Amino acid sequence: MSAPLARRALAEALGSAALVAVVVGSGIQATELTHDVGVQLLANSLATVFGLGVLIALFGSVSGAHFNPVVTLAAWFTGRRSPDGLTLRDVAAYIPAQTAGAIGGAVLADAMFAKPLVQWSSHDRSAGHLWLGELVATAGLVVLIFGLGRTGRAHFAPAAVASYIGAAYWFTSSTSFANPAVTVARSFTDTFAGIAPASVGPFIAAQAVGAVVGLGLVAAVFAAPAPAPATSVPTPGESELAAPASL
Repeated sequence: MSAPLARRALAEALGSAALVAVVVGSGIQATELTHDVGVQLLANSLATVFGLGVLIALFGSVSGAHFNPVVTLAAWFTGRRSPDGLTLRDVAAYIPAQTAGAIGGAVLADAMFAKPLVQWSSHDRSAGHLWLGELVATAGLVVLIFGLGRTGRAHFAPAAVASYIGAAYWFTSSTSFANPAVTVARSFTDTFAGIAPASVGPFIAAQAVGAVVGLGLVAAVFAAPAPAPATSVPTPGESELAAPASL
């Protein structure tokens, strides 16, 4: 990624804001259109799939389109021995940008639907089976992203990651937050997509464990990529979401 760090951090903030605006806004819209919870979840998940795919395709060539502290930390860890990998300075810029952007997206969604701009969620999500769902969702996301990178299929990230998140809405008990920044942001809205502040910490802990499990599975399943030739030139516009070096 050759863009200046400030530009990359801005892309992460904007992408995270747009992602949360999609998640929260579509949840509000769905609850205003129908009382069927199944239909509400379907509408919410479909909007997220389409929105996430577009955002990864749009910002991937600028910042890598992480929009997720778990992905940023995993990318730093796997690329720490590579001269082209993320640095701790990058991480220190990305994660606050992602979190601030995500919170801004939640506030924006509430504003668009004339809801209180900040209202702590009352949606309790404190249960062991939900934490397990978050662990599974996050581990699967990490395996997908870094597996694509190791097999030379990073260009499939927009469709593949969006499709996975859409599926995980339905096959995990937690509806697949799989993202600490998004989890924090969703506590700021007392709407369909919200999570009570007291539930945020255990969710993030489960996501962290899931990331570790996912990286372990990547190391076990996929061979480490061969070092790139010094004369190689990246394909213009190719998504850099999944570009791990080695574990």
